[in-house]
Amino acid sequence: MAKTTVETLTLLFDQEQAAKPPVKEISTEPLTVTTLTKAIRDILESNFAEVTVEGEISNFTNHRSGHRYWTLKDENAQISCVFWKTRQLSFDLQDGQKVLCRGRLSVYAPRGNYQFDIFQVRPLGIGALQLAFEALYKKLFTEGLFDESRKRQIPKFPKKIGIITSPTGAALHDMLTVLRRRYPLSEVLFRPAAVQGIGAELHIARAIQEMNLLPANEQPDVLIVGRGGGSLEDLWAFNEEAVARAIYASKIPIISSVGHEVDVTIADFVSDLRAPTPTAAAELATPDKNELLSAISSSTSAMDYFMKRKISDLGNELRNYANGYGLIGPIRHILSEKKTSVILSAKRIQSKVEHVLELTEARSQKHNATLRALNPYAVLERGYTIVQDQSGKIIGKAAHIPEKNDVEIVFSDGKVRVRRTA
Repeated sequence: MAKTTVETLTLLFDQEQAAKPPVKEISTEPLTVTTLTKAIRDILESNFAEVTVEGEISNFTNHRSGHRYWTLKDENAQISCVFWKTRQLSFDLQDGQKVLCRGRLSVYAPRGNYQFDIFQVRPLGIGALQLAFEALYKKLFTEGLFDESRKRQIPKFPKKIGIITSPTGAALHDMLTVLRRRYPLSEVLFRPAAVQGIGAELHIARAIQEMNLLPANEQPDVLIVGRGGGSLEDLWAFNEEAVARAIYASKIPIISSVGHEVDVTIADFVSDLRAPTPTAAAELATPDKNELLSAISSSTSAMDYFMKRKISDLGNELRNYANGYGLIGPIRHILSEKKTSVILSAKRIQSKVEHVLELTEARSQKHNATLRALNPYAVLERGYTIVQDQSGKIIGKAAHIPEKNDVEIVFSDGKVRVRRTA
């Protein structure tokens, strides 16, 4: 819908009512204020269900309830406006600001005033747009919508590619041409959307949401969202918060492709990958079939070469086995390895046995020496004797020798029997 000034909006309503045939008076009964107000509201809302108006903000009020109220005016007229708190606003409003508003006319019955119920508002002028861009960028950056860590990889071999753009723009034709040339195996799912003008951001956001709501087997593997070049005002839909949040919430990886290479939008920062142009987006979304065919050809040639080489080697081995040469060599090698292993094992066993024998002999000699040192007969060889009674019990003292009984004196070379006489 074309832009309308506040004065023009008033004139349009007057002209529209004047063009209608006069209403016949069918009753002389007086109307209630409520009935009259309702009739006026029905006329306004049915004739101005959606209208876009540009003007200047004055008497702006940011109510504590969250709703915003202001007067939209130009040189010759003004209209009261309301912007409910449930609607998104990506920049700050203030008096004296030029804006473009989209909404509907309605009547506020308690006061009997007609008002502009605004759905969306956008700043007018390059400076104002730039300020709105910077404010939304800062807000979304703080929330983490631009974080690289959350961005997904674009699939290398997509089976289905989704495109969201205008059905009449050159961008769609350019992308389809590139996709058919580079990767005709992929299916293209096109979702038309308005990409310019106030309200276009809702078309784009809704299209992204609809793609994500498709059944899993019908969803595209990657989405291209964008349009061709234009002025800052033309591209502004991609700087709206609704588009940014729809891209952020998408489960499908998104490539943004808005305008030319020098154009940068909020959508580019949120997307998983930014393409400088729609044509570049189609190239980034697909592999090149010629490169794939070349790689397949190279791989086929390499496989053919290695297979032939392997077959030749196996043939030579078979011929060697058939002639006996192939068996003798491996058997000799195995026997040689086993012989070496047996010899080494025998040497290790022999070394261990010799070591054990040496330890045993040393222990035996030590024990013999100990036994010899403890043997009482070894003392007799040094000139000592042992006195024992006839039962063989050793008598250690003279007082213990029984009288008139024989005892034996044991020498190293024999025994002598003697008797105590006193």
